[in-house]
Amino acid sequence: MIIAVTGSSGSGGKKLAEHLTSLNHQVIKIGRQEGIDITNYNDLNKVPKFDMIFHFAAMSYVPDSYLKPQEFYNFNFNSTLNTLELSRKYDAKYVYVSSYVYGNPEYLPIDENHPLVSFNPYADTKLLCENLCRSYNKFFNLHTIIVRPFNIYGGIQKSNFLIPSIFNQAKTGRIELNDPNPKRDLIYIDDLIRLFESLINYNDSSFEIFNAGFGKSYSVREIVELIVKLFPAKVEVNFLNKIRQNEVNDTVSNNTKAKTKLNWEPKIDLPEGLSKIYSEFKLSQ
Repeated sequence: MIIAVTGSSGSGGKKLAEHLTSLNHQVIKIGRQEGIDITNYNDLNKVPKFDMIFHFAAMSYVPDSYLKPQEFYNFNFNSTLNTLELSRKYDAKYVYVSSYVYGNPEYLPIDENHPLVSFNPYADTKLLCENLCRSYNKFFNLHTIIVRPFNIYGGIQKSNFLIPSIFNQAKTGRIELNDPNPKRDLIYIDDLIRLFESLINYNDSSFEIFNAGFGKSYSVREIVELIVKLFPAKVEVNFLNKIRQNEVNDTVSNNTKAKTKLNWEPKIDLPEGLSKIYSEFKLSQ
């Protein structure tokens, strides 16, 4: 199968492109490294026909979504619109990699029918893009699947994200973070890639939404404690007790739908995933 991947230089997109290649799929990478600005539809005319696309590319660092809202809305919305239109042109299956879009949950674990909340500008861009996906399915019968990963970790992540930040600080012997209390459901990148693989042959419905998390949450304090245990030297930890704007207190994914329809379940729990990252972290030093 010919499968296109946007954001193939980022953590998830890179891993997915490598995995699909190992399965003998022909992978078309779409992004700046390939000389393509996906916010410019004319640039996408360079992309040859494909059978399926995974749209990973997005601006995603939440604090920056408050500082640079125009960039976030422009990139996330227009890249999605343009890749949807290209998929319509090629009659290709479309997989949109969304995000956690539930705000402070009304109940746990969170299923796909939980009310949606634009709790920060980044999440708002994701919900706008999900609506675009619905529209392209409704009006143009585009086979569309939305995946809502909770907190992804592992692979090559930017240093300002939580897990890389903690590892980099631990190396110095001192960790300083704002708030120890928010709890997150973290999914290791390899588990997410397995879910994406299962979508290649999924044709039961022309429109579908799947949550993707581990199904258990850890507080920031608990995450720090797990990481500190991996380092042989003593690491000092300090919390400033600063609460982030519109902070979400807890998230736990209900993966029942993915288990039932895709026969997918996560395998790598947080202690194992962090241990894998630590092994890679040591090798890179």
